[in-house]
Amino acid sequence: MSDEPQPQQPEKGWAPRDPQAAGAPKKPGRTGWRRFVPTWRMTLGGLLITATVVVGGFFLGYHLVRIPAANALATQQANVYLYADGTVIARDGEVNRENVTLSQISEDAQHAVLAAEDRDFYTESAIDPQAMVRAAWNTATGKGRQSGSTITQQYVKNYYLRQEQTVTRKVKEFFISIKLDREQTKDQILEGYLNTSFFGRGAYGIQSAAHAYYGIDAAELDAGRAAYLAALVNAPSQYDVITHPENRDTVEHRWNYVLDGMVDEGWLSTAERAGMKFPVPEKTTISTSLSGQRGYIVNIVKNHLVQNDIIDEAALGTGGYRITTTLQKDKQDAFVDAVNDNLMDRLDPKNRKADTYVRAGGASVDVKTGKVVAMYNGIDYVKQYTPNATRRDFQVGSAFKPFVFTAAVENGSRTQDGRPITPNTIYDGNSERPVQGWPGARYAPENEDHRDYGDITIREATDKSVNAVYAQLATDVGPDSVRETAVALGLSENTPSLDDAGPSIALGVATASVLDMAEAYATLANHGKHGDYTMIEKITRNGRNVELPERHTRQAVTRQAADTTTSVLRGVVENGTATAAQTAGRPAAGKTGTAEEDTAAWFAGYTPDLATVVAVMGQDPVTAGHKPLYGAMGLPRINGGGAPAEIWGQYTREALDDVPVTPFSLRLQPGAYKTQPPPSDSSNSPSSSGEPDDSDSGAPERRDTGTETGTGTDEESTDGQDEPETPQRQTDGSAAPTDDTGESDANGDENPVSDGLTGALTQGTRWDD
Repeated sequence: MSDEPQPQQPEKGWAPRDPQAAGAPKKPGRTGWRRFVPTWRMTLGGLLITATVVVGGFFLGYHLVRIPAANALATQQANVYLYADGTVIARDGEVNRENVTLSQISEDAQHAVLAAEDRDFYTESAIDPQAMVRAAWNTATGKGRQSGSTITQQYVKNYYLRQEQTVTRKVKEFFISIKLDREQTKDQILEGYLNTSFFGRGAYGIQSAAHAYYGIDAAELDAGRAAYLAALVNAPSQYDVITHPENRDTVEHRWNYVLDGMVDEGWLSTAERAGMKFPVPEKTTISTSLSGQRGYIVNIVKNHLVQNDIIDEAALGTGGYRITTTLQKDKQDAFVDAVNDNLMDRLDPKNRKADTYVRAGGASVDVKTGKVVAMYNGIDYVKQYTPNATRRDFQVGSAFKPFVFTAAVENGSRTQDGRPITPNTIYDGNSERPVQGWPGARYAPENEDHRDYGDITIREATDKSVNAVYAQLATDVGPDSVRETAVALGLSENTPSLDDAGPSIALGVATASVLDMAEAYATLANHGKHGDYTMIEKITRNGRNVELPERHTRQAVTRQAADTTTSVLRGVVENGTATAAQTAGRPAAGKTGTAEEDTAAWFAGYTPDLATVVAVMGQDPVTAGHKPLYGAMGLPRINGGGAPAEIWGQYTREALDDVPVTPFSLRLQPGAYKTQPPPSDSSNSPSSSGEPDDSDSGAPERRDTGTETGTGTDEESTDGQDEPETPQRQTDGSAAPTDDTGESDANGDENPVSDGLTGALTQGTRWDD
C-alpha cells in the first residue's frame, strides 16, 4: 500500500464552482440603460430605509424640539395713554404694539386676514403641503401672492423664532407648529398671529396698525379697511400707497383678491363687495410721539401710577398697559390755545432777553369729581422737559392768602384784641406795621410801594393784597393752623417752605405746584369737600382691568369756612386785581399772586364747576435758575392779573362752553356782614388772649363739624349775587376807601416795581407777596 494520500471522492450533491464545469447554462448580464435602473428589490429596500429614517427622524425631531420661550421682540409692547374719550395721547415704548384679544378685533378684520393668508386655517392642520403648492400656483398665475406657510407657521416664526431664512429655522418652525397646534386652540393662534404681524409704519399687531393707517381701534375696522391691512402683511413697506403711490395698482389688485376671497368663503356678501371703494389710508395719523404736551402727560401719569402704588415701575416698563386718563381732549386743546394766544404768541425772544425766560404751567380740576381735565406744562416736551404743572420750586405768593382766611373762619379765630374774624373785620393796613402777638423776631412786612391803607376790612385787603393785614391775620390764626388748613385743602404736607414760615406763610413763601394749588382751590369751590385729585379713569392690560384705588371724599373744612372764603374771592374778580378773569363769562372767584422778585405770577380761580390755576414763571434756559420777569412781553412786569388771568378767562370760557352757567350757592359764617369797629375803637374789647366777651353778639357760633347743614343763622344765596354788595362803612359813617380808578396798582400783585411786595422777618430779609 502506497504512503501517498489518496484523492477524496466528492460527497453526493457536490458540484464544481464553475457552472460550465457542471454543464449549467450562463445567465445573460444587464446591458444598456437597464444597468442604471434599480431592481425592485433595491427599490423596496431603499423605500424601507427612507421611511425608517423619515419616521425615525420625525419622532426624534418631535421629541427633541421643544416650544421655546417667546422672542424678546414679540413680547414687547407700548403703553398706550388715552384721553377720557379714548383718543390716543401717546404710545410709550420701543415697539409700537398693543396686544388685544380676538374679541377686540372686528370679524371683518379676522376674515380679511384669513382670506389673505390662510383661508382653510380653521379646518387644516398646522402644516399643509397643499397650501404651499396652491400659493406657488396662485402667484405664478397672477391670482395674487399668498404665503406658502400656514398662519400657525407664520405665528411660530413671529413669536418664537427669528426671521432668518435658514434650514434650521424652517425645521424648528415645522415641529413647533405641530406641537402648538395640539396645545392651543385655533382662536388662540389667530389672536397671537394678529398681535405679532408687522404691518408697516412701525406698527406691530393689528391694533397698532389700525391706528397707524386709519386712526381707529381694530374693533372698528370694516371690510374695506381690514382688507387693506391684510394686504399689507405680504409686503408692508411696498404696499403703503402713501409712501409708494407708484404701487397703487398692485396694492388694489391684492386688496381685491382679499375681498373676493371673503366673498368666496361666505364672509362678505356680494352686494357689500360690489359697492366698495379702495379705502386710502390717512397720510399721517395723530402723532403718538412724546412731542408737544404728550411727553409731559406721559411722565406725569407714570409718576402718578408709581407714587400711588397703582403699577410699580418695573411692571410699567414691561409695557402693554392701556391707560385712560381723566384728561379731556377739548379742554386740553383749549388750554394750549389760551396759553398761546395770551402769552407765547406775544413773546419776542430774539429781541427781548426776558422773553427767553418765560415758562407757563396750568392745571384744571373738575370741582365735583376731583378729576384733572387739562394740564399745560410747557411749549414742547422735547424742548423744555420740566413739567411746569407739577414742579414745586416757585413761590405761590398772594395766591396763598385765601388759605389764611379759611383757617381763620374754620378755627373761629379772633384778633389780638378779641374781635371775631369775618370778611368785615378791620385791620391796620399800614405798610411795615410790626405784627402784634408774634413771639419770634420782629416782622414788619411791606405793602407794594410802601403804601399805607389805614383801617381796612379783610375783604378789601384781599382785593388789594395787603401784606400788613394778612401777616397779622396769620399770626392771629396761628401759622401752624394755617399750615394744617392748607394741607387739608389739598397742598402736599411736603411742600417746600410750608413749615416754620411764621407770619410770612401768609405771603406765599411756600412753593406748591400748580396742580397742588388747583386741588386746594377745587376744595374751596366744592364747599370744603376734598378728595385727592385723580388723573386715571381706567387701566387695562391684555383686556383685563387693573384695580384702581378707591377715591375717598371728606369734609376738609366746614362749608361755612369754604363758602365765606369764596364770597371774599368773588370781589377779587369783580372789582379787584383779577378783573381780566371776567372774560370767562360766568360767576368766578380767585386770587392773584406774585413770587419773590417777580420770578412768577399766578392766578388761581374757580367757577362752581371748574378750578383752574395758571402760573407764568421765569427760568434761565441755560442755568435753570429763577429769573425775574421784568420786561417780558414788553411790559414792566408780568402780574397775576395780566397774562395768567387772561389765560384763565379764555380757557374757562372755552372749557365750559357747553355747560350751563351755574351760580355760586354759598352758606356763610354767622355775622359775615356785620360791621365791626376798627381796633382803635375797641378799648373795651377783650384782651389779646382771645377769650370772647359774652356780650359780643358778633361772635361766631360753634363751627360746623363737617356736615353741610348750617347753624340756622347762615346767610345763603342761590344766584350770582351771593352776598349783599353794600359798601362797608368806617366809624365816621363815610364809605371805606376803594380803588376808584379801576386800576390794579393798589394791589401788591400788580405794580411794575422792581422790588415787588416785601416785608422783613429779620433785618435784610424781604419777601414778595
